[in-house]
Amino acid sequence: MIYIGSDHRGYNLKEYLKDYLSKAKIPFKDVGNHKFDPEDDYPDFAFKVAQEVAKDSANTGVMICGSGLGMAAAANKVKGIRAGLAVSEWFAKHGRENDDLNVVAIASDATDFSMAEKILKTFLSAKFIGSDKYARRVKKIEEVEKTWK
Repeated sequence: MIYIGSDHRGYNLKEYLKDYLSKAKIPFKDVGNHKFDPEDDYPDFAFKVAQEVAKDSANTGVMICGSGLGMAAAANKVKGIRAGLAVSEWFAKHGRENDDLNVVAIASDATDFSMAEKILKTFLSAKFIGSDKYARRVKKIEEVEKTWK
């Protein structure tokens, strides 16, 4: 399942991406915000996406805020999450193939609808390469996570 969430700055882009996912018949769940609220806070939605993705390794997450940076930082506090900012198709592909990202953050202030759709398509179609060096690096992240409280 794909979990998608945004704060107010990413709300319009999230709605656009939901329309794309619906038309492409790709199952997703919107974890909020479900209305435009200029007083909402990005960590609330980053945590919702991350917590859902962390429940099952088959899940994927998409988060949208103004810069994408805050959401990525917040989501990475959830055990099992590897979130990264993608500002182009190359970042989306690289993050999936080399870093085994399971959540992508998109910067609504710097990404138009067309590019965001390309980023999402690329992220969803790319797969972790899993060769020795990439698997070794992801394992190091997972080992550090085991030491967290």
